[in-house]
Amino acid sequence: MPNAKQFFSGKKTLITGAGSGIGRATAFELAGAGAHLILCDLNREAVERTATLARGMGAMAEAHVVDVSDWDDMQALAAKVHKVHGALDILVNNAGVGLGGDFLSTTVEDWQWVIGINLMGVVHGCKLFAPAMVERKAGHIVNVASAAGYYAAPDMTAYSASKHAVMGLTESLRAELAVHDIGVSAICPGIINTNIVASGRMRGSTGQNQDKLVAFYRRRNYGPEHVAAAIADAVRHNRAVTPVSPEAWLLYGAKRFTPGILDWVGRNPVLSKLRP
Repeated sequence: MPNAKQFFSGKKTLITGAGSGIGRATAFELAGAGAHLILCDLNREAVERTATLARGMGAMAEAHVVDVSDWDDMQALAAKVHKVHGALDILVNNAGVGLGGDFLSTTVEDWQWVIGINLMGVVHGCKLFAPAMVERKAGHIVNVASAAGYYAAPDMTAYSASKHAVMGLTESLRAELAVHDIGVSAICPGIINTNIVASGRMRGSTGQNQDKLVAFYRRRNYGPEHVAAAIADAVRHNRAVTPVSPEAWLLYGAKRFTPGILDWVGRNPVLSKLRP
């Protein structure tokens, strides 16, 4: 297999949520390997900053402001990208938001918000960019899910639902698109030191502990560059599911081999208080 620079050199790669966190780290990972970056985010200043830094690494990089939950906005982006670049080589559906809180504390509006971005943002990306890949018979789609996509932790009902849906979509799409020589991968980061908790919506008792959660993620200090490396590896080797952090791997193994124990841990009121 060719090395990373040989593999990614010149590949047209679109990354959503590229203004910070995992999206920015992925842009830098692939910029170093020579990919042609099409970077998207709702925050203009942040995504332009990522593009500037990527260009400083020698990459071709362009910035677009887009709301992944808005179908019209995404259609306009896809039309622009296809007109200039044709079919993508790699699509990274990374944009996502955090929502913590028990089911009774979260509102319908909270659910619409998190589903709109975490799930429908991925659906929009796949729906708009997969057809050109199919026509060309080549490409790879990466959907950033979560360890919450296979472990439904208490007080994360809506977030877990959105990420379980992304896992199901990814698994089904992987099977559908294999005949067209298109890879589809799910990435499950785990506890990563980004601003997702600080910028997310936290309800009920989770909201009262938001500052403590932010501090825990910072102390944990497991950076998004680990996720970026996992994304690059998943594309190169066409991996189906890639947990990233140690706890993501632990939960993945426990869910597969000892689901009863994991269920008991989640329902135990004492142990549940030990969760970060």
